[in-house]
Amino acid sequence: MRRAPGCLLRTSVAPAAALAAALLSSLARCSVLEPRDPVASSLSPYFGTKTRYEDVNPVLLSGPEAPWRDPELLEGTCTPVQLVALIRHGTRYPTAKQIRKLRQLHGLLQARGSRDGGASSTGSRDLGAALADWPLWYADWMDGQLVEKGRQDMRQLALRLASLFPALFSRENYGRLRLITSSKHRCMDSSAAFLQGLWQHYHPGLPPPDVADMEFGPPTVNDKLMRFFDHCKKFLTEVEKNTTALYHVEAFKTGPEMQNILKKVAATLQVPVNDLNADLIQVAFFTCSFDLAIKGVKSPWCDVFDIDDAKVLEYLNDLKQYWKRGYGYTINSRSSCTLFQDIFQHLDKAVEQKQRSQPVSSPVILQFGHAETLLPLLSLMGYFKDKEPLTAYNYKKQMHRKFRSGLIVPYASNLIFVLYHCENAKTPKEQFRVQMLLNEKVLPLAYSQETVSFYEDLKNHYKDILQSCQTSEECELARANSTSDEL
Repeated sequence: MRRAPGCLLRTSVAPAAALAAALLSSLARCSVLEPRDPVASSLSPYFGTKTRYEDVNPVLLSGPEAPWRDPELLEGTCTPVQLVALIRHGTRYPTAKQIRKLRQLHGLLQARGSRDGGASSTGSRDLGAALADWPLWYADWMDGQLVEKGRQDMRQLALRLASLFPALFSRENYGRLRLITSSKHRCMDSSAAFLQGLWQHYHPGLPPPDVADMEFGPPTVNDKLMRFFDHCKKFLTEVEKNTTALYHVEAFKTGPEMQNILKKVAATLQVPVNDLNADLIQVAFFTCSFDLAIKGVKSPWCDVFDIDDAKVLEYLNDLKQYWKRGYGYTINSRSSCTLFQDIFQHLDKAVEQKQRSQPVSSPVILQFGHAETLLPLLSLMGYFKDKEPLTAYNYKKQMHRKFRSGLIVPYASNLIFVLYHCENAKTPKEQFRVQMLLNEKVLPLAYSQETVSFYEDLKNHYKDILQSCQTSEECELARANSTSDEL
């Protein structure tokens, strides 16, 4: 069975080559977030990694706790025996760095207002004046922390997964859940909120206790798995701290597409164009997304941009993700080998236990990380790879690209491996099958577009990664100076 993942509302089947285009077109058709607010909904598909989860799965707007079963999920004689999930944290505040840039931009607008009184040439209040008066409620202490909406993202995801896989998330299995998290507070708080959602599933109507008081106990912090990039010397040296690694990002900032937006925004806000730069423009765009995601309001910042602007700003964000977390450099994805191997170690153990007619010791493994955790892993597996690299100079050619971070890793995004044991199998190989879900939709295999694989076949396809990719070797710095492996 072949299918490309679309939005949760039913869409037509799309071939592999049009995977990302199908995702975007289906999102545009069914992401009517606020019918009375068409501007906010028109910009929402382009917020990149700042995208709300419900913008990718719009059906959640009407029933965020109701399970939705993808018709491609196996059923009948195939029973799920293990679920391994990699989950990005929920909606968060801006980082302190983003807040400082917003404060800088807000100061420019207030200074302009004090000079001209905030009136346009026609005597009416203009957009710059409205933004100068718009409350700047973000504070440095927020610095990327999880917001209440992010906790809600996690509680609701827990309820849906528990309803979708009731045997795995049974009350009897509660004590056998395994939770691993990044040390960042937004990930630790996300894991706690997920557990509270499970409590709500097991005890409807009862307020959940603190996680420390639950029988399961707090999740295990493991940054070597969830923040593998921080422990890879080659990545840190050749990408993270290399001032030329993001050449295409910086070149696009000064390219014609971004410069046109710069001039347009300067004219709209009535500030000198020399006072603005691409970073300030981007933070203004993200402020529209933060206000929408955190408070559910459309702020005047959204009125600064139209859809064409949003597409350019989305590409700027995608360029950064591509060159820093995706296919731009081989080490981006190869640094995630340990995490990939860890997932298959769990699956291997479950297969071995079932073959011995033993209960699966860890039926559910939940790992809480970041967009920076998911993107390298998906790249390692061959997903969302375009024929040509994303560069500063091929924006128009990449209008229908597969690599669109907002459709792949919005807030609360999740990559789930489901291992099935199938009765009445004709051969031992046919007993165990695997499906993957991305954001709760069945993800076709990157190499065949089938929606299910025999477990043995999946392992054989990724044999090189499972057997030959050693993080200690991949992340070791070359002794002699060499250039990074730019595509």
